[in-house]
Amino acid sequence: MAKATPTVTQADPRERAVLVGLCLGGAPRHETEASLSELAHLAEAAGAVVVGEVMQERQRPDAATLIGKGKAEEVARLADQAEAGLVLFDGELTPAQQRNLEKVAKVKTLDRTQLILDIFARRARTHEGRLQVELAQLGYLLPRLAGQGVMLSRLGGGIGTRGPGETKLETDRRRIRTRIAQVKREIERVRRGRHTQRGARQRAEVPQVALVGYTSAGKSTLFNTLTRAGAPVSSQLFMTLDPLARRTRLGDAGEVVVVDTVGFIQKLPHTLVAAFRATLEEVVEADLLLHVIDAAAEDLEAREAAVAAVLNEIGAGDVPRVAVLNKVDLVPVARREGLLAAHAGGVAVSALRQTGIEALHETIARRLELEPKRVRLGFDPAEGRAIAALYRVARVLGHEVEEGEVRIEALLPARWLTRYQGRMR
Repeated sequence: MAKATPTVTQADPRERAVLVGLCLGGAPRHETEASLSELAHLAEAAGAVVVGEVMQERQRPDAATLIGKGKAEEVARLADQAEAGLVLFDGELTPAQQRNLEKVAKVKTLDRTQLILDIFARRARTHEGRLQVELAQLGYLLPRLAGQGVMLSRLGGGIGTRGPGETKLETDRRRIRTRIAQVKREIERVRRGRHTQRGARQRAEVPQVALVGYTSAGKSTLFNTLTRAGAPVSSQLFMTLDPLARRTRLGDAGEVVVVDTVGFIQKLPHTLVAAFRATLEEVVEADLLLHVIDAAAEDLEAREAAVAAVLNEIGAGDVPRVAVLNKVDLVPVARREGLLAAHAGGVAVSALRQTGIEALHETIARRLELEPKRVRLGFDPAEGRAIAALYRVARVLGHEVEEGEVRIEALLPARWLTRYQGRMR
């Protein structure tokens, strides 16, 4: 099936792209169509305009061109008619397939992994983010240089050539391996710094809550609602690459640290997961995960499965998790109730409308055992550090000295009751 998109004007300065999807082995066609639609959003996020689509159904991929010689020629004709300079495949191409397809299409041909890496290169703002993207790009490039001397003259700019693409591709394998080692060392230094910061938070005994979820599920909007942080929010994919951590108070339940993280996606490249492992430690080390789910998404189950797969891959599959059904203002009441029934212990919210947030606060407090209990505690006046530690984890209501003992009345989170059991008065 080939489909042109004739509404794009010739004056549009963006790169013109044709998308190609492959439906294998009798897989449901709607799944391939949904993945191809997501590829279109990825292309737009990378700065391209989609001018045509092709979908091929096969029992197995073609070793030479993935989609078969005849369909590859059809793609070439469509690209020529639409004056497209880019063909994007919704899947990963082998180096040989990529070369063969470029010979047929005579235009730049990229796969889904290269496109996602390009978007990450565009979005990376901090030194750490750029390092992690570079590591992923070099890791993807290295096996594609094996004995080939890949034709790099085609890389004249545009999608697929950002980040290290413009400055480091024309190197041999030895130099790339050397650069990979250098980048890993730099990332390790950043990781140690992040570990130090996380250790300081843990010593202060403030629980950490990490937001995870599919890209564009509304994590950053929820992060801003919970913390009033003012983090950039956009409907574009992968707007958050660098983790943001902010303290916020849950009323009398005390403080938590909320961390916003990179969004996940179906077919997330393993090179990216590996490169961003230092960043994703914030997820692994969290006390609680808020899995933000776009309640209005048609492929909700597939997105949940993609998130679960990445969490398992990074070792966070067993971290306690709460389903946060976001954007419920966009769905009928019956669907909202059905989703809540399917997600035991979940919370329905609209981060944009700021509804359901109080219920979310209560759920976080309950799962972290932060419900405040009114207590009276006794300390020796010389126990200054112990008293200071109490002030960090509790809301102190009264502090007085009676009969040579410091007596403090406080609202103490339930999780600390055992620690202070011997001081109860």
